[in-house]
Amino acid sequence: MQAILTCVMQEHDGKILVLAAFVCAIGVYAASAIASHAARSEGPARRHWALASIVASGCTAWATHMIALLAFEPGMEAGFEPVLTALSLLLVIGGIGAGVALALGQRRRLRRFAAGVILGLGVTALHYVGQASYHVTGHVAWDAGLVAASIPASLVLAGLGMVAAGERNRGLRRFAAPLLLGAIAVLHLGGMAALRLTYDPLVPLPDTAIAPATIAPIIATVSVGLLMLAVLGLRMTLAARAQIRRDRERLRELASLALEGLAVCEDGAITTANRSLELLSGLSQAELTGCPLARLLPGLLLADLPEQEERDAELVDAAGQGVPVRILRKDIAIGHKRQTVVAFRDQRERLRSEARLRTLAFTDAVTGLANRARFADLLAHHAAALREPQAGLAVLMLDLDRFKFVNDTLGHGMGDVLLAKVAARLRSVVGESDVVARFGGDEFAILLLGVAEAGHPRAVAARIVEAIDRAFLLDGQLVHVGVSVGVALAFAGTVEPEELLRHADLALYKAKEEGKGTFRVFEPAMAERMQARSRMEADLRRALGAGEFELHFQPLVDVRTGAVTAAEALVRWRHPEQGLVSPADFIPLAEETGLIAPLGAWVLHTACLQAASWPSDIKVAVNLSPVQFRDDGLPQAVADTLRATGLEAGRLELEITEGVLLDGEERTLAMLTKLRGIGVGLAMDDFGTGYSSLSYLRRFPFSKIKIDRSFVSLLPDDAESAAIVRAIITMGAGLGMATTVEGVETAEQYAFVAAERCGQVQGYHVSRPLPAAAFLGFLSGLEAAA
Repeated sequence: MQAILTCVMQEHDGKILVLAAFVCAIGVYAASAIASHAARSEGPARRHWALASIVASGCTAWATHMIALLAFEPGMEAGFEPVLTALSLLLVIGGIGAGVALALGQRRRLRRFAAGVILGLGVTALHYVGQASYHVTGHVAWDAGLVAASIPASLVLAGLGMVAAGERNRGLRRFAAPLLLGAIAVLHLGGMAALRLTYDPLVPLPDTAIAPATIAPIIATVSVGLLMLAVLGLRMTLAARAQIRRDRERLRELASLALEGLAVCEDGAITTANRSLELLSGLSQAELTGCPLARLLPGLLLADLPEQEERDAELVDAAGQGVPVRILRKDIAIGHKRQTVVAFRDQRERLRSEARLRTLAFTDAVTGLANRARFADLLAHHAAALREPQAGLAVLMLDLDRFKFVNDTLGHGMGDVLLAKVAARLRSVVGESDVVARFGGDEFAILLLGVAEAGHPRAVAARIVEAIDRAFLLDGQLVHVGVSVGVALAFAGTVEPEELLRHADLALYKAKEEGKGTFRVFEPAMAERMQARSRMEADLRRALGAGEFELHFQPLVDVRTGAVTAAEALVRWRHPEQGLVSPADFIPLAEETGLIAPLGAWVLHTACLQAASWPSDIKVAVNLSPVQFRDDGLPQAVADTLRATGLEAGRLELEITEGVLLDGEERTLAMLTKLRGIGVGLAMDDFGTGYSSLSYLRRFPFSKIKIDRSFVSLLPDDAESAAIVRAIITMGAGLGMATTVEGVETAEQYAFVAAERCGQVQGYHVSRPLPAAAFLGFLSGLEAAA
């Protein structure tokens, strides 16, 4: 170290050394500026500027070395051998070019280090070939130790300099230039200090040697060229920076038109951001510029984010609040630099919309209760969670009674108000952890949790029946509805959600079957009955196609003459295994399943076809189901049947129950008027058992009243029954309607009816319902007796 300091301080001209340092700095700046411009360029211009940068780097090293040699004061005459001097320049340009080519575009540190070593070898060749070209009038010797130490140290510094130059981190890249300059300085100073000169007047300078005064202008020319390149590089750098500023400004202006927040980042810091990101983050443009991206997206490494792949993240705004966003990264070129653009899409509205959609998807809009889907999810969840043998749950299925009447009379708006009030009462009856849901229409369900014993669901069901039975105040009117409840229990190890719902449905069906306004708990026998019902439904569908139905006819006789004036057609089902099935069993099932329509059409057609072969003074009566009566095509179907069978319209009598008359009076009147227009007779069946009203008899075009058998069974001994039958007969006569008394089974009943001048009698006292052939035989027997 002392030898190096002595060499520098005592054997060199200080001013020329300063000039060498100045030329070195100018040359380094020129070379780096030209290299930056090459990076910004494209095509052939990129290659040309890159070559110019390499030549400038070599010239810088050569000029620095040569000026330093000129600064050396050996104390004797000196000169430069021209071939070796020129060769040293070519060697350093080649070494620098090879090193740069090897390092270009490389991220692997080991390869960049090797490139630095090659570059250092070029500089080493420059120094020692250049020193070999330096001749003096004397002898030259070398300190091998200093040479051996300076060369490896210089190569290591050059390798580290190239490694630092390729780092992503800007702080590390700043060490590249000092390391490379240090490599040159160590090599030059070490080599010059290792030089040992001995004056010998007998050793002359070679004839080809160029004096320092002669080579100085050449070196000056090279230095001036480097200075001009530095000025050119400065201009190009300033222009590039101005262009980058303009590009960023235009980018920001364009980005501000985007709804998404956009941030342009370099080395993990934001260089510019658009207005949308300012609004999203609550930070100003000044606060965002230079702000680390990690400030907005803590915990997220930009390098780990795949390009053009959206990710969910949380942006921390100015107030420290988290904002849900989706981010997208894309690398772009701005000027000569690759920069990263990060797009921020605000997800708050989307998440709110999704929450609203989830609420709508799982909530009943009318009552605010859970809907069927939500109830099913909760039931499945809690059923799967049952572990303790003592733990259990219960499902209650509810169906409002008389809701349809309220909905039809007060309107759907009041119906919805009623449903909301029902929901409120249901919530008040159950516990906070229990689930109340509306499945649709007037159907509700309740999930009771934490059921320890069977008495709890029963008590809740009883409270529900009591709560709903109390009157509701709707628009100033007191409205009464009831509720039927089916209860199904389940305990750990016995829970299947679908089966539990099915059991509750069966219990509800049983409650409604037994009069409504009550509750029933599921029992295995209910499932057995339902299975039998399902089998009957399947058999009923098969029976329609298999011809298992037949008609029986019950005679209606004139009270005065005893002659048969009509016969009521009654359908019978002859099951291949069970024999005759009671109509009370299969007619309600046919009405529920919709099979009553094809069955009713078959009955009408068969009855008319059979009656067409009877004596012309005998009519046939056919019952119409309420389901058939709701079909607007019924009048046309009746007319088509009469036409197809050849039966006169006046010989067909359609019997209608009073319940049909409740389905809208205007529509009912229009339907009855159309049927009367065809010419068929209309009889009000089972009069007195339903919603009997004198206004029906006055308004609707009935031709006959049939008095229900329930009033006849106690005749003639029961005074009230006798008075009712007598009043109906008198009323019918006053209205010009015929009267038929059903269910006459004794001679005393027959005599009473005859004494009251009733027109027709029907019942077992006259005849049971008979198959078609037997009925014809019955008619023949009456004719023979007459």
